[in-house]
Amino acid sequence: MLLRRWQTPMIEAIERLVGLQAQTPHSWYHGLWTRLEGFQPERLGEMLINRQVVRIALMRSTIHLVTARDCLALRPLMQPVIERSAKGSFGRYCTGLDTEAVATAGRALVEQQPRTFSELGKLLAGRWPDRNPAALAQVIRAMVPLIQAPPRGVWGMSGTAAHTTAEAWLGRPLATNPSIEKVVLRYLAAFGPATVKDIQAWSGLTRLSEVTDRLRSRLVSFRDEQGRELFDLPGAPRPDPDTPAPARFLYDFDNLLLSHADRTRFITDGYHKQGFTMDGPMPCVILIDGFTNGTWKINRQRRAATLTIKPFRRLSKKETAALTGEGALLLAFAAADADSHDIQFLPHV
Repeated sequence: MLLRRWQTPMIEAIERLVGLQAQTPHSWYHGLWTRLEGFQPERLGEMLINRQVVRIALMRSTIHLVTARDCLALRPLMQPVIERSAKGSFGRYCTGLDTEAVATAGRALVEQQPRTFSELGKLLAGRWPDRNPAALAQVIRAMVPLIQAPPRGVWGMSGTAAHTTAEAWLGRPLATNPSIEKVVLRYLAAFGPATVKDIQAWSGLTRLSEVTDRLRSRLVSFRDEQGRELFDLPGAPRPDPDTPAPARFLYDFDNLLLSHADRTRFITDGYHKQGFTMDGPMPCVILIDGFTNGTWKINRQRRAATLTIKPFRRLSKKETAALTGEGALLLAFAAADADSHDIQFLPHV
C-alpha cells in the first residue's frame, strides 16, 4: 500500500496489513497516514477506546495494532512465539515455578483492573516472594493474552502501559481452531512474493514449509536470482520492476521493514553504513523509488516544527522536490498544532 494512497476504511487497511507493529505509543499512526487518503488519527484513537482495535503482543512477540477479530484469531497461533521469547529472556527465573498457578493469579489481577507489569510483578511477588517480580509479570505476558488498555496509544493522549486480558476487554473468547493456512495466505497478499524464511521472519513461527506445501495448489511460485523459491497468490499484483515508487516517510517500525528475512529488496548499503541493525533502535526512514535512502525526524521548539531529512546519498532536484512535497504533508499531519513548519536537508553521508 505504498505505491499510492488508498481510499479504504481503516479496519480494512489494518486487516490487509495483518496489523501494524505498534510497540511505540504513537509512531505507528504514520503507517496508516502514509497509506490512506484522508487518514484521521483521532478516529483511529476512538476505535482503540471503543475496542474495535487493540494493541497486543503477536508476531515476533512484539506489540501490534490489530482489529478485535484478528486479535482473537492471531493470538492463539502466535502463542509458541511469545512463550519462546519469554523463556529466552526469563526462563532461568522460572525453574520449578508452577507457571499455571502464576498465570491464573495474574489473570485474576488484570481482570480486576488494568495493571502495569511493575504493579503486576509486585502483587504476584506477595504470593511468590522468592521469585523475581519482573519474571512473574512476564509469565503472565507469555501465558495470558494481554492487551494494552487505553488511553495508552490513543492519538493526542498518554497513559501507562496497563494490561488486561483480551477476553475481558473484548467480551469474547479466543478462537479455538484458528487457521495458520489462512494467515499465511493473508501474509502473502500483503507482502508476497516471499520465501518460507520471509514468512517465518515476519511471524516468528517455525516449520512453515509444511504449511506452504499444503497450500501449493493455491499458490504460484517463482525463483529469484539466488535460486530461492518465492510464493505468491495467483491474482496478486506484481508491478513491473520499472514502476515508479513515490517518496515515502516510514515510521521506525513500519511493516515493510520487518516483514521479510531478505531485506535487500528495500534496504540499501547506505542504510547499513549508518550502523543501524534490525536488533537495535531503528530510525524513521525515507523511501526513494522504494529503497531506504535517508532518515527523517521532526523536531519541535516552542510552536515551530522542523522536519530534518538526512539522505544517504546526493539527491537529484526531482527527488528533493518529491521529498519536500511529501514532507509538507507529513508536517501538516504530525505537527498540525505548530504555528510554523520548516524542512531542512542535511548533507548526505
